[in-house]
Amino acid sequence: MSYRGWQSWARRFRQEWSTAEEGGSDAAPERTGGVSRRLFWMALFMGLLLAGSVGWGLLLLNREAVRLSHPATGNLVGVGVQSLRQAWVVPSNAEHFPEGATGRMVALPDEWAVNHPRHEGGIWYRFQLEGVAARDAGENLRAIYIERACSNVEVHLNGEVLYRGGRMSEPYARHCYRSHVVALPSGLLKARGNVLDLKVVGYPLEQVAARQRAGGLASVRVGALADIRELAEDQEFWTSTLAGVLGGIMAVMGLFALGLAWIRRLDYLMYFGLLTTGWSLATARFWLTELPAPNAAVEVLIAMMFAPLVGCAVQFVLCYAGARLQPLISEVWMWRVRAWLWVQCALVPLTLVWLGFDRIFFGVSLWYPIFAIEICAGISYFLLAAGKRRRPEFWLMSVIMGVVVAVLGIELSYQFGWIKLWGVHVTHFVMPVLYAAVAIRLMQVYAKALQAAQGAKAKLEQRVKEVTAEMERNFNQIAELRAEQVAEKERKRIASDLHDDLGAKLLTIVHTSNNDRISTLAREALEEMRLSVRGLTGRPMVLSDALADWRAEVVSRLRQAGIECEWRNPNDIIEEPLSSRTYVQTTRILREAVSNVIKHSGASHVIVSAEVNLDLHDFVLVIQDNGKGIELELDDRTDRGHGMTSMKHRAKQLSGQCLVESGPGFGTIIRLTLPLEVATMQHPGSALASHMVDHVRSQ
Repeated sequence: MSYRGWQSWARRFRQEWSTAEEGGSDAAPERTGGVSRRLFWMALFMGLLLAGSVGWGLLLLNREAVRLSHPATGNLVGVGVQSLRQAWVVPSNAEHFPEGATGRMVALPDEWAVNHPRHEGGIWYRFQLEGVAARDAGENLRAIYIERACSNVEVHLNGEVLYRGGRMSEPYARHCYRSHVVALPSGLLKARGNVLDLKVVGYPLEQVAARQRAGGLASVRVGALADIRELAEDQEFWTSTLAGVLGGIMAVMGLFALGLAWIRRLDYLMYFGLLTTGWSLATARFWLTELPAPNAAVEVLIAMMFAPLVGCAVQFVLCYAGARLQPLISEVWMWRVRAWLWVQCALVPLTLVWLGFDRIFFGVSLWYPIFAIEICAGISYFLLAAGKRRRPEFWLMSVIMGVVVAVLGIELSYQFGWIKLWGVHVTHFVMPVLYAAVAIRLMQVYAKALQAAQGAKAKLEQRVKEVTAEMERNFNQIAELRAEQVAEKERKRIASDLHDDLGAKLLTIVHTSNNDRISTLAREALEEMRLSVRGLTGRPMVLSDALADWRAEVVSRLRQAGIECEWRNPNDIIEEPLSSRTYVQTTRILREAVSNVIKHSGASHVIVSAEVNLDLHDFVLVIQDNGKGIELELDDRTDRGHGMTSMKHRAKQLSGQCLVESGPGFGTIIRLTLPLEVATMQHPGSALASHMVDHVRSQ
């Protein structure tokens, strides 16, 4: 039942989380009230549960790694490898083991802070090598493995110096993070009673910033050289080599993050780059062993690095939490937090100097809990911010919080002496792995942002092209409209001048002239002028009205010439619009056709048929007479005589056609087909020019 309840709860949580992510910040208030609040607390509980599980798993993993690397029972560590568990210890700075000096038996590992408090300088360790004889050495070369001797070690076999790790005088060589492999020459080994002396020099716990660099000697093992080297290589890889490699990788990631931060102006990337680069510099202690500076200066410098690293870590978390979110606390408090993080960078060295170089560990121990609280508070702030907005990083930060809390708990417990960490422990390299996980997430977020930016850029470029094309079209339309307005104004001026000046004079001639010929020509010129003025004004008309005008004019002219006319109109009223240009050109074509009938055909009867095709948006005028037709010598060149060229040219200008069918003795048929919408699509300027040309031709 509990398992089914857990499944039901988890399924409901995933559904609400997915729904909230799809809805985002634009979700309705009534939906994001109680549901979002319940979802937040559910997510926070699951995040803390995940963090606790990861932290507990890390603790178990660390305990198992320490147990495997440093077994607590049994003398045989490997095939033929013997662990030396006890040594006769004599504190002394003498060059050789002080024979007859007071000493005591100490079990290994020997931690000076516990067994030799406040001791500074050298301590001699004497071992009796049992089972290591000269006859064995010739067959299989023997060696010893010193897991850890802080700060440095010197090896003597039967009173002869075999090995020295580095400088044995102040400042001592710093070999606290490396192991030593020393071969035992067969020439120095005796048949029995071999004595191994180790001189370890180091500093007391009070003069170092971390317990790892306090004086002490870990396990010592003796066995075949091949087995010892294999054991040393494994130990060296897990304790220092892996951490060094990860430190180099972090340096590359840090420089890359700093480059991106410089280009993109992202604060959280800058702090992450500084954090990873600073951590990689801190790993230099694994290689820098022969430092000429005094121990106090080196330890203070190492302690000073913790404050900026913690400051960069907290700043990174705060900036990344607030990069796309509103801060959960006021800007004043946020400024105070950031100010404190940088102020403590100066307070740490001042505290150590004020307490004195003999109390460095005490001063740093005061700051270790503060640093831990700051880091946990920063991660908790991010969890709150990410949980409220349901960011994907919530789960990653939950895991990171568990790992960080576990690492801090292990380190603080070790620094305060609550636990022992001899041998391999995962805290040496878990932080670099943690940084790598965060870096991968940041690169993923940056890659998605870059991909989105590229997509937005492509869309923006496409939109710019569309807007540019639209602006060009609008500009052309405005230019055409402006030109049309200017042309319209000019047409009205010309029409006004023709009507007021020329029209008045022609009308005067019509009424005052005594010559019928002059009066007739003046009346025709007046009608032509009125038609041109109508075309210039550009006012459209209805097709039915145009057909009525054409019928009245054609019938009147033919009757005056004594020719019977039959006009056939469509029965329906045609409301299709007809532009002024089409009306004027069609009127002139009809006039030319009627003039040809009157002057050349000799016809007595004319039929004019008008047909409108609304589906095809055109109309057809057919003029048929019963005259003599066109003569044979003119049949092949109808475009040259009887005004046919002008008629066809006008029809072509209107995107129509004018067909002539004729034969001697059979009359003539003129078929004019014109579209209804052509005239409205013509450029006003071309219409004006065409009107002027037609007017000149008609003269």
